[in-house]
Order: sequence, then structure tokens, then C-alpha cells
Amino acid sequence: MKIAVVGAGPAGLMAAEILAQGGAAVTVYERMPTVGRKFMMAGRGGLNLTHSEDFEPFLARYGAAAEGLRPVLEAFPPAALTAWAEGLGQETFVGTSGRVFPKALKASPLLRAWLARLAELGVQIRTRCIWRGWDEAGALVFEAEGGAREAVRPDATVLALGGASWPRLGSDGGWAGLLQGRGVDLAPFRPANMGFDVPWSEVFKDRFAGQPIKGAALTFARRRIRGEAMVAAYGLEGGGVYAHAATLRDAIARDGKAVLYLDLRPDQTEAALAKRLADARRPGQSLANTLRRAGLSPLETGLLREAHGVDLGEFKGLAQKIKGVPLTLTAAQGLVRAISTAGGVTLAALDGLGLKAVPDTYVAGEMLDWEAPTGGYLLQACFATGVAAARQVLAARRL
Repeated sequence: MKIAVVGAGPAGLMAAEILAQGGAAVTVYERMPTVGRKFMMAGRGGLNLTHSEDFEPFLARYGAAAEGLRPVLEAFPPAALTAWAEGLGQETFVGTSGRVFPKALKASPLLRAWLARLAELGVQIRTRCIWRGWDEAGALVFEAEGGAREAVRPDATVLALGGASWPRLGSDGGWAGLLQGRGVDLAPFRPANMGFDVPWSEVFKDRFAGQPIKGAALTFARRRIRGEAMVAAYGLEGGGVYAHAATLRDAIARDGKAVLYLDLRPDQTEAALAKRLADARRPGQSLANTLRRAGLSPLETGLLREAHGVDLGEFKGLAQKIKGVPLTLTAAQGLVRAISTAGGVTLAALDGLGLKAVPDTYVAGEMLDWEAPTGGYLLQACFATGVAAARQVLAARRL
């Protein structure tokens, strides 16, 4: 049985591995000169493979798609992904936040070991091959470097072409029109895990862009999350922001803006903070110096000025303001800067992970309409859907 896998990211390569282990002859087609480019980019941050939290809260991170993904993630849960990585000689560890990383803290050693395993299994990888859809006879059409075209007729196809974020790494969403032309239902692409515009003053932006906000709690729509944020010239980004990204994005689309609240001292009660501020106060001392003596950084003082317009001669109510810094977000960053993509092939368009409208064609990874925050959830679902698509192919072919 000959299988074509289109896309050489985590979902595609994992599908290729499972298929080859099941006895299929697998060829992977990749449009870029090298494989796993977005995977390698993820590795720059330590390669957060998955998360160690209990399964039900883990599953809940996938929001509206959680129940649709349940059987996929149950069949290849975080423990299975960790065991797979260690089977490639990549020891893992659980960080203080519960995230799971390889001890090497980068993607390249794992990818090298993985490609060696795929080669041993006989998987063929062809790069610089752009998928152009199907010809009139139903064959896959690939365009090679220089424009030459080739028609391929596999027994089944697994599409793992990624979403539409970070297009320079190969996932530009160009496949959407090809699938829509075959009657596949798609949800519109939207940025996920992205930053948001904040109308900083020029003074604040020039001084603090690029600095992290550490140890804060971020609250939106009554949901409070501990996490870091990063001041950017355009606004705000970082893991704590990404955890709220979907609801913030949707609120801005609906209302034109959203207000995210930062508690700069989440481990202190308002009363305890007020006492600390009072203890730090000295006769004739400016409020800026009082804040410094109380332990606030220049960035935190700047945030207070930006959000509250705090008069540095005003002391009353300051503890409350520190524990609720309102930042008005006016727009989400677009797909070009987003870490991941919402939208894509809807679960209603699928039978398992097979396309109802296109026989013998299966979909995996970020092509599917799901989203999740950073923290290991993105890679876990990409790997798990790759496994699930491959197993479905093998079951359909009784291999």
C-alpha cells in the first residue's frame, strides 16, 4: 500500500512513522527545502512538547474542540508523547509549571533522531514539492522546483499542511481553496496565541518595549491566570496573554476593544499591600520613590501611569490600583505574527479524521479547526492527530 503524506511538520512526520510501522510504503512531500521548520522554531523556546496536568483539565484547554478531540488525545495522551520522545533517546523533564521538555531544551537532537528512524522504516521524504491539488483523474499534483509538475496516485493521502500562521515557515493556508473546491467545509482562519495592540504612550513604549512583566495574574471575563507578559512596541504578548487570546480576540471582534486586568502583586492581599506601601512612605517623599521602596519596578510604575493616569502625588487607593491595572486592547495581531491558527477543516467535515467529501484523504495537525494555548497543548494535538489519521488509514486498509 502506497501512502502520500503532504506536509513534513510534527503531524505529517508522525503519521508517516505510524504508517510505515504498519507496513505501508510512505512518501512525505514538503514544500520547503527542509522539514519541520515550525517545529524547529518552537524549539528555540525550549521545545515544550506537552503538559503533565491531569487529563480532564488538559483536555479543557482545547475549548470548543475539546470533545471532538477527546478520542484522539485519549488514544495518544501526553504520557505517550513523552514515551515516544524518550524512545528516540531524548530524555524529558517536567518543569515547575508542569510543562514537559526534552532535557536538551531544543528541537534539533530530537528531529535528527526522528529522521533517522523514519529512514530506517523506509519513509521517503521529498522536499521542494508544492501540492497543487488534484487533476481531473483524481491524482495528486505536485510542482517541483523549476515548475515541473508530477501526478501521484497513492492508495490514500494524509494532509498535514499546517495552518496559516508564520507563512514564511511554510504554513500559509494556501490549501484552503483546494479543499473548498472539493466541497470540504472550512471555518475561517483566525490568529491564535498572538499579541494584542495597546495604545502605549511614546514615552512608555520607547522606555519599556521588550521588557517582561513577571509574576503577574491576568484576568479577563472573570478568568484569572498566572503568567508572564511582555511589553512590545505594538502592545502586549507572552504566555499569560496567549492563555486569554481566544476570548480576547472574540471580544475585540464583537466590541471593538477588551480590557485585560493585571494584578502586579497576586500573592499579596490588598490590605497587606496597602500596609507595605504605608511602611515604605516617608514624609516629603515622592510617590515614585514610595513605589520603588515598596518593591515596584520602573516598568510596573510605568504601567500604573499608563493605565490609571496615576498622579505621582496621589497615594489614596494605590494598593487597589496595583492589584487591578486595566489595559485596553484594541486589536489582535494578525496571522503573520500569530503562533498558531484557529479555523480550518471543521470537525463536521470529517468522519474520524477522514474527509467526507474526498475519499481516501485524511487530515491532521493545525489544518483542523481547533486551538489551544501555548504550554505543550499545540504540539500534543499535532502529534496525536497525526497518529490518529495514520491509524485510521491502516484500519481502513486492514493493515
